[in-house]
Amino acid sequence: MLILVLGVLLWAFAHFFKRIAPGWRAEAGDRGRGLVALALVLAVLMMIFGYRVSDTTVFWGRHPATVGINNLLMIAALYLTSPGPKKGALFYRMRHPMLTGFLLWTVAHLLVNGDTTSFILFGGLGLWAIAEMVVINRSEPEWTPPAKGSLAKDGMFLAISIVLLGVIGWIHTWLGYPTFG
Repeated sequence: MLILVLGVLLWAFAHFFKRIAPGWRAEAGDRGRGLVALALVLAVLMMIFGYRVSDTTVFWGRHPATVGINNLLMIAALYLTSPGPKKGALFYRMRHPMLTGFLLWTVAHLLVNGDTTSFILFGGLGLWAIAEMVVINRSEPEWTPPAKGSLAKDGMFLAISIVLLGVIGWIHTWLGYPTFG
């Protein structure tokens, strides 16, 4: 469980580093980007390994209703993490579509994974997404939304999100985590 917790903390630290130590980050330049990327890869590996090897206590499991809600939330999460909100007409005024999509991803996974390791992984990452939005809003209060795009772009990215959910669902099923009930 410790590896999982450290992985979530490393993920958060690597993302907050730019705002925690802007001077150090600016001095590091491109080398700093590489170090942050390396830290994020290490964090993901720690989270995967820690999640798979941790003992857990199960409070609830999958239910047909939560699986359906999960899949609908995942379509929304995938859409929000795509370029769609910035290029489309529906959500172009949303300041943090990618972080909101990431937060929806964590909520969707907590609906169908009611165990302590999932609480740490998805709950911790969800708290990070909320904290990241707060920190960005405080450090950069002025924000101008992008120009309004077209509904056709929204439709295109929504269709891509649905196809991507099918691919991700197939990979999850192949790994032993059935996604579609």
